[in-house]
Amino acid sequence: MSKGTIRALIIIGLLLLLIGPIFRLPASRIIGFSMIAGSIYSGLMSGGVLRKEEVIDRWAVLIGGGQGKSGEIFNNTEHFLRQTNAAGVATERKTLSPSLVKGFFGANQRDFEVVTETGNPKLKPYQMFIGARDYGNNLDISWYLTFKLSPWQAILSLVPFLGGTSKTSNDLDLFDEQDLRAYVTNAHHCLLQAVDKLMMDLHQDPSKIERTSKGFLGIS
Repeated sequence: MSKGTIRALIIIGLLLLLIGPIFRLPASRIIGFSMIAGSIYSGLMSGGVLRKEEVIDRWAVLIGGGQGKSGEIFNNTEHFLRQTNAAGVATERKTLSPSLVKGFFGANQRDFEVVTETGNPKLKPYQMFIGARDYGNNLDISWYLTFKLSPWQAILSLVPFLGGTSKTSNDLDLFDEQDLRAYVTNAHHCLLQAVDKLMMDLHQDPSKIERTSKGFLGIS
């Protein structure tokens, strides 16, 4: 069920709730409430409203001979982030899995540094996942900027003209996009500093790596 269909059913349900008391039609209130509850439930279950994380920007590099150095990347990135004194930015080290079932059985878990912008409420659905893992003798370093509404935000996104939270990854005004770009660019530069430091310790030339991300922001 599309979001437009869900929103139309909710509006009809609200109208039935309003008409019921006026015309003394108890059944219309029951039907209206059922339409609202049913359309929201259907949207959440079908993915019409609540979807998996949408990756909207990304960056990666593979460092030869960097195996066993993921801790240095995480620690140095956190250190450089703290040094920037950027307000409204939270970081947390997490072990994550791609699904609840896989996470429950301990399969396919990987460590990430999760960076979140907390100063602008419209950027709440945006999270940045910084990863570093051994890949043979190499170190695979990457970050992913994702967009995902919480269930409550997804439900509120159905209400017309409701502000506060971005409803899609493109629903940002000029100031919001400026805040998003600053938050992601800042974290990207801190990770690049950590990568540069590791590569120089390994006697490699960091100037040869690609520094521009691929996606919505295309930062460098």
